[in-house]
Amino acid sequence: MRRLGVIVALGALLGLFGGVVTPSPALAGRGPKWEPPGGPPFTLPAPFCGFKLRVAFPVNHEYTKVLHHADGSTTFLFTGAVTASYTNLQTGKTITVPENGPGKATIGADGSITEVHTGRNGPFILSPADAKRFGLPTVSVTAGRLAFSVSAPPRVITSLSLHGHVLVNVCAALT
Repeated sequence: MRRLGVIVALGALLGLFGGVVTPSPALAGRGPKWEPPGGPPFTLPAPFCGFKLRVAFPVNHEYTKVLHHADGSTTFLFTGAVTASYTNLQTGKTITVPENGPGKATIGADGSITEVHTGRNGPFILSPADAKRFGLPTVSVTAGRLAFSVSAPPRVITSLSLHGHVLVNVCAALT
């Protein structure tokens, strides 16, 4: 993800999937623990769908485990149940989609990112240019194995593969 769309999309993805909050006392102890979810609602600007899109998580039982490595990289493992709601802020039309799927994201010491998701994945957000480049919607929910890599700044998607299919083209569903 490159330009403003890339920065917004990466922020959204990392906020959703890599959100880290202070663990509760029940999770205290030595070593990495599963932490409660992060990921507050956010709004994508009009260039993604042709209208402002509000993304919220009415059910968020996803948990993240953060692993710090000696080489300076960090791995985020996530699992659990998430339901996302997508709202077209022009019309008020909303769809709600369960998006349960485990995943793994590694942020290299240089800032590069590699992510792999299986199951139902979303929101998967691409800039309009990258959506065209990879033949996918700008905002979607996918099923199957989704893998992508993003270079260290200036944040360019270097690879993307979907071994599955698009379950929901969010923008089209809300038009």
